[in-house]
Amino acid sequence: MTDRSKFRALVDDLRRKIEAMPVGAAVPSERALAAETGVSRMTARRVLDELTREGRLVRKVGRGSFVVRPAVSLPLHLTGFTEDMASRGMRASSRVLRLVEEPADVATAEHLGLDVGAAVIRLDRVRLADGRPMAIERTTLDADVVPGLADVDFADRSLYGELEERYGVLFDTGEQTIRAAIVRPQDAAELEVEEGSAVLEFVRISGFRGRLLERTVSTYPGDRFELSARIAPVTAQESGGRSALRARR
Repeated sequence: MTDRSKFRALVDDLRRKIEAMPVGAAVPSERALAAETGVSRMTARRVLDELTREGRLVRKVGRGSFVVRPAVSLPLHLTGFTEDMASRGMRASSRVLRLVEEPADVATAEHLGLDVGAAVIRLDRVRLADGRPMAIERTTLDADVVPGLADVDFADRSLYGELEERYGVLFDTGEQTIRAAIVRPQDAAELEVEEGSAVLEFVRISGFRGRLLERTVSTYPGDRFELSARIAPVTAQESGGRSALRARR
């Protein structure tokens, strides 16, 4: 079993155990987890970090990791930024902060199922609507599937449009998580918000034909967007809702 397989298996196993534990219960330390499962302490630490990011654990310095009540997860159906702004009569554009091809670090390789050091494209953009900053998007793509993408000018181009037209990539699978956060100091100026302001972070991993290709973290100012959901009656076989991110005018 590869290190990545061990990591994913341990995350899934510990997640199941946490779901059966009461809020406030302690989970094994990284040292104990490594000893119990036979993985390295680094892998055990990453497992606890992953479950902390999911909102299932809280880490307390000098005390350990404890079970918390996870944030509510809603199924979402989101339009692209360009399409969403156009539907509101607003012109979408971008200010490119970074567009490079570089080797994948450990975390990136994990997210996209790549080898450490494999080539990835990193695209960071401030997304604008009628010239006003509305979001920061940080995207990582498997460079092997999108050769030459680092040469594209994304100031007025849709990433998904370019992926479809140039490479025939139209994402058919994906998973998206929403979390509340405080704006990063370096993002506050780009978004024209005060340091310490609340933001919404959308973390999306998308795939095409059984292969993970994209991970994007989108940061939206909390005072410019709201999340709305249409709630349908629940049947015995299915439950769910359709949600949308809407810009406040």
